[in-house]
Amino acid sequence: MKNIKNKMLIGLFSLFIVAASCKKKTDGVITPEDRIAFDSAKLETFFKSHPDFKKYEKDINELYNKEDFHYVWYDKDGRVDFAEVLYGKLNEIKEEGVVVKMPYKAELDELFSSKSGDKSTLENDLLVSAMYFYYTNNVLAGVDTKTSKKTGWYLPRPNVSYVDYLAELMKDPEKLEKDEAENFSQYYLLKKGLKRYQDIQAKGGWGKVDFPANVKTLKEGDSAVAIAQIRKRLFITGDLTNDNGKKVFDSELKDGLAKYETRHNRKVDNIITATLAKELSIPVEDRIKTIIVNMERCRWIDPEIMNSPELVAVNIPSYKLNYMKDGKTVLESNVVVGKELNKTVVFSGKMSYIVFSPYWNIPKSIIEKEIKPGMEKNPNYLESKNMEWNDGNVRQKPGNANSLGLVKFMFPNSNNIYLHDTPSKSLFNKESRAFSHGCVRVEKARDLAIAIMDEQNKMSTSQIDAAMNAGTEQSVSLKRKIPVYISYFTAWADKNGNVNFYEDVYNRDNRLAQLLYTTKK
Repeated sequence: MKNIKNKMLIGLFSLFIVAASCKKKTDGVITPEDRIAFDSAKLETFFKSHPDFKKYEKDINELYNKEDFHYVWYDKDGRVDFAEVLYGKLNEIKEEGVVVKMPYKAELDELFSSKSGDKSTLENDLLVSAMYFYYTNNVLAGVDTKTSKKTGWYLPRPNVSYVDYLAELMKDPEKLEKDEAENFSQYYLLKKGLKRYQDIQAKGGWGKVDFPANVKTLKEGDSAVAIAQIRKRLFITGDLTNDNGKKVFDSELKDGLAKYETRHNRKVDNIITATLAKELSIPVEDRIKTIIVNMERCRWIDPEIMNSPELVAVNIPSYKLNYMKDGKTVLESNVVVGKELNKTVVFSGKMSYIVFSPYWNIPKSIIEKEIKPGMEKNPNYLESKNMEWNDGNVRQKPGNANSLGLVKFMFPNSNNIYLHDTPSKSLFNKESRAFSHGCVRVEKARDLAIAIMDEQNKMSTSQIDAAMNAGTEQSVSLKRKIPVYISYFTAWADKNGNVNFYEDVYNRDNRLAQLLYTTKK
């Protein structure tokens, strides 16, 4: 076996080839002549005999072109060690949530199981290269940007050259085993969760909860077969520490239900409904599919975002906002997002200023659909809503009744979406909170303003309160722009791999799952 760690580095791209295929002689001098050259025209022959690898043709051509058409994985002494590491990862790819089968897997199995597979032939070299690009495309890159946008995803995608990345892996094969920085951190937590649910599936999953007919709710003290079924279901997913098999709704089950509902952003009401029973009956296979869909979304996020000194992150399905500093949440707030007809867009921006006592400049679409019809029915409509004409448009004056509340947080974008306060506080008590025209209403808007302004502009709480209630619009520029990410995750895992599932409010999971399960990347 070659000792990759002790190989010398020669040049930028020759570094890659040396690490991949050169040998040390007894005097410690690397002999580049061990590398094997080939005729580039033979690449076409390989793709004719392996048409399912055509999708990687561009990457493979780039790789060998940079290496002046020399073998990458083999030299005169055989195959490099890193190929074995990569093959091992390929055989564990189910744990990465990848459902697209590896083309010509039987051929690769033969390659790595027989002595003939260690022979330095061009076909063997190209097979390993194709295996590498299959792995990076499916585990690290995910579907292409054009496809992800079709699912409503407009967050910036990381731009990575997996040809260049291979050079890093050749220098340090353990990077592929240990490095958890190549994908967004949530990916690795969901991976833990996926393993747990795959283990549950292997043990038979869980059954359906038979909620009794003609019963609205089950509460503490009630008895039913469904209660024993729910008890078992919660035990399987770890919300209950044991399953005593009782059909009676006892305090132990109540605590388990509270844990489950808290994890999933549900209101803890200590009752079992037919709706909850239906949710708990969702097969483990469907939950696995949801985890896989969200692992795919993680591949679309630049892992560097977690290194931002400050970050505002909104997850639409969980109806939650997190304000983070140095990777730690310092404020969490419930939010209201866009309803089905006015979906909140998945994108990112830079918060650059805050507006206290804001006007609401009403979008033309709302003027046409809501304001003008209201004016036709009531001549005093604008006055009753504290609105006025302004340069041919309608705006609502600052104040407690203003639809934007007392403060808004601006990150200029073409979607005209921003974060803002609201006078309609009661909406935050609802479990499903898709009611807005597209912007994000923040329950703890005042707290968010205090947290941001205290850090950035040294603006005191009393000054913020005065500005919010002044009745006169005031804009304050931030000294440092804050990244804002509005995302869409219907599954989210904690550090132990416990997965929280959220409502697929815009019905996007099935479409993405269909792409992953039926489309070849």
